[in-house]
Amino acid sequence: MMDSQENTQELGKIEEVQQTPEVAAEVSNDEAKTVKAEKETLTTYKTKKEVIDRLKDIVSGDEAISKEEIDHLKTSFYKIHIAERDAQQKAYLEEGGDPEKYQVTPDEEEEIFKAEMGVIKERRAKLFEEQEKQRQDNLEKKCEIIEKIKNMATSPDEANKSYNDFKELQQQWKEIGSVPPEKSNEVWRNYQLYVEQFYDLLNLNREAREYDFKKNLEAKTKLCEMAEALTESTDVISAFHQLQKLHQEYREIGPVAKDLREQVWTRFKAASTIINKRHQEHFEKLRAQEEDNLVKKTALCEKVEAIGKEENKGAGDWEKHTKEIIEIQAEWKKIGFAPQKMNVKIFERFRAACDDFFGRKAEFFKELKNRFNENVEKKKVLVEKAKALTDSTEWKSTSDKLIALQKEWKKIGIVPKKIGDELWKEFQDACNHFFDARNAANAGTRNEEHTNLAKKKDIIAQMKALAEEKADDLQAKLQQLVDDYSKIGHVPFKEKDKIYKEYHDVLDKLYSELHISIARKRLDNFKNSLKNFAKRGEDALDNERGRLMRRYEQLKSDITTYENNLGFLNASSKKGNTLIDEMNHKIQKLKDEAQLVREKIKAIDSQNQENEDTEEE
Repeated sequence: MMDSQENTQELGKIEEVQQTPEVAAEVSNDEAKTVKAEKETLTTYKTKKEVIDRLKDIVSGDEAISKEEIDHLKTSFYKIHIAERDAQQKAYLEEGGDPEKYQVTPDEEEEIFKAEMGVIKERRAKLFEEQEKQRQDNLEKKCEIIEKIKNMATSPDEANKSYNDFKELQQQWKEIGSVPPEKSNEVWRNYQLYVEQFYDLLNLNREAREYDFKKNLEAKTKLCEMAEALTESTDVISAFHQLQKLHQEYREIGPVAKDLREQVWTRFKAASTIINKRHQEHFEKLRAQEEDNLVKKTALCEKVEAIGKEENKGAGDWEKHTKEIIEIQAEWKKIGFAPQKMNVKIFERFRAACDDFFGRKAEFFKELKNRFNENVEKKKVLVEKAKALTDSTEWKSTSDKLIALQKEWKKIGIVPKKIGDELWKEFQDACNHFFDARNAANAGTRNEEHTNLAKKKDIIAQMKALAEEKADDLQAKLQQLVDDYSKIGHVPFKEKDKIYKEYHDVLDKLYSELHISIARKRLDNFKNSLKNFAKRGEDALDNERGRLMRRYEQLKSDITTYENNLGFLNASSKKGNTLIDEMNHKIQKLKDEAQLVREKIKAIDSQNQENEDTEEE
């Protein structure tokens, strides 16, 4: 007969390993880690088409699909979808698009994705409903088995008679699937309770008991071998999952001979310990890697935040910093998960820093676009003004207007290159059309101006040579050259100031070096001529003196007039300075002439005094 107490002890030992709260908690944690690890090993999709193709395979096939894969497919699709949408928006803004007018274009692939997901969702909902119904059916079946075993365990005789039925019920129990999770422990405890009661009442012969022990030993030994094989597996996660199934099978197998019981369990437990340790070490490495990933991601956050604080002086700086952030984002994607508690937080920090930068960049380029539009409109106005002057024949005034437009053009800020080049060509063509026409019309005038320049240079050369002459008519020659110079027309505009300065420098030098000596010589000649006036009589001298006095008064009046007019000139312009110089020369000449006349009057007065003294003697 089988030893019911031994059977109970064997079952109790397995239950102790598998069902204690500590072990259950550890298994629960390990399962959570396993789910996470499975997520990390799921297929990586690079395009939305790859995701959709996988969904179509699922829809058209009969394979069971996990919730983790469905969630992974959904996350992968929208990650790619959002990246493409952001790239489209970025390209739109870089081409000068208005951020406020940007609209997201419908995506046909997204509609296909939603349709396929809808089918899968429907199928999963139906499957879940069927699974719930099946679990409920399984619960009812197991409750029926428990009730049957309970009815068998009423007396030793009844137990012995029902042994074969009992073994059949045990087999049926193993074949029945899972029950609702909230009922699982309660059902198992009830089942174990009545199985133990049955064994307590069972009274079989030794041969049957030993046969039972032998079959159980073979089954448990096989489980030990399978567990030991799993210790060599390179797939730690899969080995751990398979071990859980082996444990489930182990506890459902009956007892073995008492002297082998501890030995078999120790062997199975040893293999389990190795697998569990490898599983734990695997997740410890994952945790260490996650901590390292957190450090790396924190450093990338700090880099983006530092870039966000840098000053962007223009579009070049914005593009430079954009390139840097995009490189950092690419580096971010290569880094794995951070610890679960920090994974979302660190991503939100990174995303906020990137969003802040790109938000301010979008605002900058929006303002830049507005300035571009304003500058384009300003340049269009100048183009129209230039075109309106294209056919004008008022060469001087139109030239001034076009030059003013060109200066105004330079003051306007930049515009987009393509339209800027087009506007500049229109503006330049309009200006060139007018200036080409003006140059063609003024070709003869320019030749005449160059001839006048040569004439003025020749007169200047003669004036320089005049300083070396000692002739009596030196002043007359100088005056003739001055008169000839004034009769010559315009010279080329670029040479005007240079030739004017050279002329007046020579003229000033001649006046300063020659004028005093000439005036002295004229006074000496006048004094010598007074003797002839004296011979004519006293009236002749008086008449000459009267004429000189009238001349002197006239010169004084002219000097006053010129000096008054000098005060009305605007000395701020180049033209005003030139006229002032000429007037100053004129006034100085009149003053020199007045001084000479004054000296002549004094000479007459001296001659009259000399004549009176002679008469008295």
